[in-house]
Amino acid sequence: MNEAQQHALLKVAKDAVEAVITGKRPPKVEADDPDLATHCGCFVTLKNSDQLRGCIGNFTGDRPLVNMVVEMARASATGDPRFLDDPITPDELAHLNIEISVLSPLKKTADPLSLRLGIDGIYIKRGYLSGCFLPQVAEETGWSKEEFLSYCCSHKAGLDADAWKDTKTEVYLFTAEVFGAKFNEI
Repeated sequence: MNEAQQHALLKVAKDAVEAVITGKRPPKVEADDPDLATHCGCFVTLKNSDQLRGCIGNFTGDRPLVNMVVEMARASATGDPRFLDDPITPDELAHLNIEISVLSPLKKTADPLSLRLGIDGIYIKRGYLSGCFLPQVAEETGWSKEEFLSYCCSHKAGLDADAWKDTKTEVYLFTAEVFGAKFNEI
């Protein structure tokens, strides 16, 4: 995505977060740009300084990317179950950072250790249990490949830490184009 496309997505994400937090109606969005109208997955991450305040996404896009960003931004601001008891406040908006991750399609792998730290994200699934980490989590934590996979299993999917080694566990890799900005600079 070029800089103008990234800015357009950041702007609609900001408007959506601001609207849901202040109780206003978000502006309707449309995309004339074919890249913004493409159907793909995305995540929207909100942080106050370095503290996570919400991160919600979807691996598949059943609507244009620009609309997915709006939906995920609204969900990140109010629907992340980790922050239901500590919601984002209107006074906090000026301190937020918005990060958007536009995702490639998932690719199932038989060799989870083939993942490239900082490049590939992971989605781990076994039965009804699943969890994921975006590629940037590996860089933020400094984890090894094994730690990245194990923490995803145990902390995100509710599986045993070594479940990624079991052939009954499905491991998918994906990449993400990641960009962001400070809320008050968008």
